Amino acid sequence: MYDIVIVGAGPAGSTLARLIGNKYKVLLIDKQDLENENQKNIKNKCCGGLLAPDAQKMIARLDLGIPKDILVNPQLFAVRAIDLTNNVERLYQRFYYNMDRNKFDRWLVSILPSEVDKKFNSFFKNFSKLSNGYEIRYIYNGHEISAKTKVIIGADGALSMIRNAINKDSNVPEKYISIQEWFESTDDMPYFTAIFDEEISDFYSWVIPKDNYLLVGAALRPKDNTRDKYNLLKTKLTQLGFIFNNKIKTEGAYIYRPKKISHLCAGKDGIALVGEAAGAISPSSAEGISYALKSSLYLAQSLEDGIDGFLDRYNHKLRDIRLNLLIKNLKSPAMYNPFLRQLAMKSGFQSIK
Repeated sequence: MYDIVIVGAGPAGSTLARLIGNKYKVLLIDKQDLENENQKNIKNKCCGGLLAPDAQKMIARLDLGIPKDILVNPQLFAVRAIDLTNNVERLYQRFYYNMDRNKFDRWLVSILPSEVDKKFNSFFKNFSKLSNGYEIRYIYNGHEISAKTKVIIGADGALSMIRNAINKDSNVPEKYISIQEWFESTDDMPYFTAIFDEEISDFYSWVIPKDNYLLVGAALRPKDNTRDKYNLLKTKLTQLGFIFNNKIKTEGAYIYRPKKISHLCAGKDGIALVGEAAGAISPSSAEGISYALKSSLYLAQSLEDGIDGFLDRYNHKLRDIRLNLLIKNLKSPAMYNPFLRQLAMKSGFQSIK
């Protein structure tokens, strides 16, 4: 019998487990083996691996410091914004940690309290209600295993099975498909490139240098010729002088884009959601690590006074994230409305001359 079962050991799930693992009996489940850096057939997350300033602030707030072996070259202090719709380009100062995302996730798992039970290479299946909590079922080494728990935490990202089970996705954030490819590269590119093009997506695309590779990605609407539009992006970037050599791998994943504060869901009936599963992700940049860390901290604080009433306390604390999402949605037209974006970029305001 566990107090809390956490499904998903990304930044949200592992951070929550670290914060509550000394007080509660916790089971952490993830489909990957985040304790083995040499595991075969590892499925990399479709993530650019940039730690934004808000995420850096949360790392500091959690009394953590990033180990240097997680960082990769180059460290980035600028974003090159290319508006292909309006044929304008600007360079803006920004401060990112360029990192190896898989190493980052494994590091967060490595600092978990020893009391936390971990089941990696495990696939969550379903759960059922009991009189005093829940029974969850997951697949491990080909066998179905069950466990009883008082509380279930969904930290399983976009298209969360936990969220879908309790809400049937009645008020789900908009979904996009993120496609990212890795290419060999020797270019010394000192900036992160953000591309805006209405012909490709009403969101954005990116190019990120990472050691000897170049990451090319885009957030695209599902069922909208996604592969053709991704290939069109690469064609246009090639015309701009980008060189894509030998392709190493392709990654893909669904991502949420919450355009209403009602898209943020705390959970219900002894089931809570954190990180992207809760809808906590930036609607303007798709940055999610800071929200994963913050929502997990808020949930851990809500559990300090016990399980009874924790969900009401957590929902109250999420007001801060709701306000943040509201502000970002109010600012989004300056980035994603072609006319307003053209005015902002042509003004040169806050750009590096």
